[in-house]
Amino acid sequence: MRISIVIPAYNEQQLLGGTLEAVQKAAHAFTRRSWQTELIVCDNNSTDATAGIAAAAGATVVHEPVRQIARARNRGARAATGDWLVFLDADSQPDTPLFEDVARHMNDPGVLAGGSTLRMDTNHWLGQCALACWNLASRCGKWLAGAFIFVRAEAFHTVGGFNEDLYAAEEIDLTRRLRTLARTRHQRIVILHRHPLLTSARKLHLYTPAELLRFWLRAACHHRQTVTDRKACFLWYDGRR
Repeated sequence: MRISIVIPAYNEQQLLGGTLEAVQKAAHAFTRRSWQTELIVCDNNSTDATAGIAAAAGATVVHEPVRQIARARNRGARAATGDWLVFLDADSQPDTPLFEDVARHMNDPGVLAGGSTLRMDTNHWLGQCALACWNLASRCGKWLAGAFIFVRAEAFHTVGGFNEDLYAAEEIDLTRRLRTLARTRHQRIVILHRHPLLTSARKLHLYTPAELLRFWLRAACHHRQTVTDRKACFLWYDGRR
């Protein structure tokens, strides 16, 4: 078995080093099974030391000049050689117990793809409320969080990867297509919850509650118009770090 861990990164010099260190420790869950692993960082047109940090940590660095999360993930996936793809955000840190759960499910022929519930690295009332709602919806509806997805590489390419028309919610679109494929193959999507992925709450500090609520209300009322408009998806693309 070969596992490819793909991390899209734009100006992530503050957090990427910690993420890569956590990944390398957690990957013991794979290597102890004599599985091969590769770490791929897609530098999404960064202007800081992101690429250098990734290379120094031993990652394969690929470049995507168009600033878009879906494109960066797809570019990393094209460079991957694994049987399974693990997509991880640059501001999120998995631990060994989570990867142990992932490995067990990768060994299950009935599993097509999976994800994990999330926990934040700080206590913030708005973030905790939003995260509790997301984790419940994710577990009940089998929705994949973009911060952490594992999927059979062949299945990912069969459904066409992430939709590059979208600047946000590309993981929701991918989940829908993977669900359809899973049904036709009599497989399933799983959401792990015993060891939630640790992810950064930085957006809660970079943006005001009013800015956050304004985006979510617009996305709820005008979903397609919002997620296909780069400017409307400012939470990911205005460059705040």
